[in-house]
Amino acid sequence: MLKAHQPRTFAARLDSRSESAPFARHLLRAYLSALPTGNRYSDVAELLLGELFANAVQHSNAPSDRLIEIRFAFVNSRLRLEVHDAGSGRPSLHAATPDDEHGRGLFLVDELAERWGCCPRAGGVGKFVWALIAPTLAPVPTFVTA
Repeated sequence: MLKAHQPRTFAARLDSRSESAPFARHLLRAYLSALPTGNRYSDVAELLLGELFANAVQHSNAPSDRLIEIRFAFVNSRLRLEVHDAGSGRPSLHAATPDDEHGRGLFLVDELAERWGCCPRAGGVGKFVWALIAPTLAPVPTFVTA
C-alpha cells in the first residue's frame, strides 16, 4: 500500500542582498511545484517570502557578509515560511501613510498570512520571522455552453 509522506523541510542560505530575493522565490516555486497542491500556496507564499526577505536585507543590523537563511515546511496543511538573519532588531507592524514609499511589507504579511511572528534563533544570534500560509480554495471549473 502506498503511504503519503509529508514533504521535508527545505533550507537554503543566500547572500544578504536584494538581488537574492528572486532566487529565494524561485526555490520556493520549485519546492511547491513538486507537491500535488503546491499551486494553492504559491501566489501568497511568493509574495510573503519576497517581503520577509526584503525586510531581512534592508533592516538587519548584521554585518553584510552574513547570510540569510530561508526555510519552507508544511505543518499540517499550512505552509510555514521562515527567514533567518543575524540582526538583533525585531520587526514591528506600523501603518504607512498614503505618501510613504515603503513600509507596507509587514502589513501584507499580517493581512495575508494566517499567523506570523518573530523568534530568537537558536544560539542567541539573530532572529527568524515566520509566517503560516493557508491554502487558497481550489478554482471552480467553468463550463461554456453553446
